[in-house]
Amino acid sequence: MTRTVTVGLDGSPESRAAAEWAAREARMRGLPLRLVNVWEPVSPIAQAPLLGEETQQHWYERVPREASEALRLRHPDLEIIVEQLAGRPGEVLPGAVEDAELLALGSRGLSGFAGYLVGSVGLAVIAHCERPVVLVRAVDQAADEHTPAPDGTASGTTPYRPVVLGIDTTGPDDAVIAFAFDAAVRRAAALRVVHGWNLPPYFTYGLPGDLDLNARLAAGETATLTDVMRPWRQKFPDVEVVEISRSGKAANQLVDASRDASLVVVGRRIRRSPVGAHIGPVTHAVLHHATAPVAVIPHL
Repeated sequence: MTRTVTVGLDGSPESRAAAEWAAREARMRGLPLRLVNVWEPVSPIAQAPLLGEETQQHWYERVPREASEALRLRHPDLEIIVEQLAGRPGEVLPGAVEDAELLALGSRGLSGFAGYLVGSVGLAVIAHCERPVVLVRAVDQAADEHTPAPDGTASGTTPYRPVVLGIDTTGPDDAVIAFAFDAAVRRAAALRVVHGWNLPPYFTYGLPGDLDLNARLAAGETATLTDVMRPWRQKFPDVEVVEISRSGKAANQLVDASRDASLVVVGRRIRRSPVGAHIGPVTHAVLHHATAPVAVIPHL
């Protein structure tokens, strides 16, 4: 099956923003765009008296059709595939994108730097999907991914803002790093690699700090990050890589870095266990508070 950039579409402003982002990504990758609308039939008891199942299905059929027509006007050279599935979106979408390059989802954006409101469906899809999932806010525009024009105005033709990669040096995963470098290459953008680490316990309890020890810890963390990234720098010599290793919560640092990013890339460990899926605290915090699109890359 041909790889696609897939978007979950429900007709909301959030999903329409995700579809626009996915259309740009599909063009960048030279792949078809696949619009997937999951229709969740309502039981007869729950239906309104004047809204039968046929009327409801007709409404859901309109959503991808009208979205595809609008996208074709804006992206006439893009192949667009429309597909409608039945079931619960949180359960259907993870299995429907097994052959996709990635899945884009919309999420309601808050004003200012407050970030996202991630609904239960979005979290369920991210937690169970084994393909990369990109969360896009309703307020995101193409120009937001680019640096401002010389006069300070927003522009969709200026260079891309950096791609930000959150990395755990104790267990770096190749799939997460490779996705970030690939995104940077496609955007001709710099890659900012962000690593947060914790200070010794005495800092938390307000005890006098050991400045020499802190300096040695900082130097060691920086050296470890450099060692992790060295083979990737050699593999992608044309990508400008900026390594940032600082003490403090990784999630806070990634959220700060997202304010000047075109894309934030984080990982999620795949757990196939009876206790269910888990997103992880850092990724969960970034999903809720980042101000740029967030790509969550599952890995073993």
